[in-house]
Amino acid sequence: MFRKTIQDQSYPIPDVMPQSQDDVETVVGPSVVVEGDFASDGNILVKGTVSGNVTTSRVLRVEDGAKILANVKAGEALISGHIKGNVRVADRLELTETAQIVGDIQCQTLVVASGAVIQGKLSMRGALEDTPSKPERVSRSSRMREEMTSSVSEA
Repeated sequence: MFRKTIQDQSYPIPDVMPQSQDDVETVVGPSVVVEGDFASDGNILVKGTVSGNVTTSRVLRVEDGAKILANVKAGEALISGHIKGNVRVADRLELTETAQIVGDIQCQTLVVASGAVIQGKLSMRGALEDTPSKPERVSRSSRMREEMTSSVSEA
């Protein structure tokens, strides 16, 4: 009565090999809590909690709801979660509207979405190279001494 014949259909087999080298190498799942330093040469995706320094020369991605409670070093980073520690990114750091960072940030390029929260100091490489040096500040007492010396030598 409810019997239906199934025709032979061929479905393509999905390619399980990574399409590029930018694919994620390490995933910290949403229910995972890592305690201790965490280092990788590949891309890292954090969905859970890491209580220790996180280091990668590639891309770090911190999902909404994820937490890192230590310092972070990465080649590039996309942050949607919370970081309590200093963040040092060699190139581009992007903060989404749910990102929260409590700590100092150092990066080359910074992209901040409306709603992101930063509490700390920001340093961007290249900014000091383009700004002219400040003139030397002379204190009032040294300026007065200079004026007195020149008036004595004129007399």
